[in-house]
Amino acid sequence: MLTLPHVGSLQHDASPVVLATLWLLIAFSVLAWTILVVKGWRQWRLARQNRQFLQAFWQAKGLQDAAQASTDAPGSLAQVCRAGFVVMADMRVAGDGDLQHSGDLSDILERTLRQEVQNQQGVLDAGLMPLASIGSTAPFVGLFGTVWGIMHALQDIGHSGSAGLDVVAGPIGEALIATALGIATAVPAVLAYNYFLRRMRVNVAQLENFATDFLHLAIKSDLKRQAGGADGRSN
Repeated sequence: MLTLPHVGSLQHDASPVVLATLWLLIAFSVLAWTILVVKGWRQWRLARQNRQFLQAFWQAKGLQDAAQASTDAPGSLAQVCRAGFVVMADMRVAGDGDLQHSGDLSDILERTLRQEVQNQQGVLDAGLMPLASIGSTAPFVGLFGTVWGIMHALQDIGHSGSAGLDVVAGPIGEALIATALGIATAVPAVLAYNYFLRRMRVNVAQLENFATDFLHLAIKSDLKRQAGGADGRSN
């Protein structure tokens, strides 16, 4: 009766190239699962932080209270909020004294918020490139190991002069392990990449919506302050 070899026998029978391919795929799998767990935990924590900050921000009585709520708050939304309050404070102090603060408040604030959203997008993007690379290359790495293993097995069969099925099945079965491991490595990486890419787009849309709301609130507050100052001067 024909039997396929145990996986443990690979270290003794397989080609060094096939063994190197298998260890590389194992390293890819460990890296992919590590990114999946770490990034999944960070996404869960970020969603909770943003939810808590939004609740505190919209419950504030005014921009001063909102600025205080964002002072030590974690999360990407709090970072965008702090960037907006910083540039507003700098504009009030510096005025048009330098090129950085020259221009209309709304334009400067919009540019600052957009830059901060892009910075947070870069943070959210971390880890996606390795997942995409592993998902796209692991099957081909496994296929390379299989092709090399079959070639090595056929050479050994040619040297031995025996081509019976019991002789061929073992080496070919060992070579096919590389393809199976490559697919098993790629599938979780691709699924994780698609999920985290979707989450990143949702988070970026949330940041952009918040930045727009913050810009409108800041402009409205500045107009009220200017109107109050004008009324005070006229009296």
